[in-house]
Amino acid sequence: MKATHEHEWEAAPGLPSALPHGERVVWQGAPDWKRLAIHAFHVRKVALYFALMLAVQAINLTAPEGQMDWKPLVVAGSLYALALGLLLGTAWFSARSTLYTLTNKRVVMRIGIVLTLTFNLPFKRIAGASLKSQGAGTGDIALALHPEDRIGWAHLWPHQRAWYVTQPQPTLRCVPHSVQVGEQLLALWRAERAGQSLHLGDAPVVEPAHTPNQGMLA
Repeated sequence: MKATHEHEWEAAPGLPSALPHGERVVWQGAPDWKRLAIHAFHVRKVALYFALMLAVQAINLTAPEGQMDWKPLVVAGSLYALALGLLLGTAWFSARSTLYTLTNKRVVMRIGIVLTLTFNLPFKRIAGASLKSQGAGTGDIALALHPEDRIGWAHLWPHQRAWYVTQPQPTLRCVPHSVQVGEQLLALWRAERAGQSLHLGDAPVVEPAHTPNQGMLA
């Protein structure tokens, strides 16, 4: 695996160089930016926090006779709206600059807004995968790598599985039609590594299971 910087001169969208003979692109896609804003940048939780802060501030600014000083609330509300706008903008730019590619040999992740990185993940270095559905057909597909193939958490963010810090898992975030993409990934992995078992952590995943909350690719 390797990371390649800056791809203004891509050989093809999402690919820093031409594919070798015999390798072909099977699927390409990008995160749904609205879902990315909700699940990666947590705009709903931040908005709820800001709303609670405004409510507490309004209570504190209300005089005993019922009068309220609106100016501090307007200033605070404007700052909160600006912060939410920045989060939404970052999510949009992140989704727009991201392109995931499945070939018959590997997974390619082009990520990054200012500093662009491309990660090449050959199927032979992918030990397992998991699918977390989010509703509306989108979901996260996390890729478990072999222990010796560690990628820095900060290099992947926000394209990594939550809470996996010491052994980060590259993740295709908020992918539309995630179940179908996961099945494609599984079929390609099996074709490339015929006769081997796909593992997640230390336990082999024997049967595919797609549930509303968590599924496994096997």
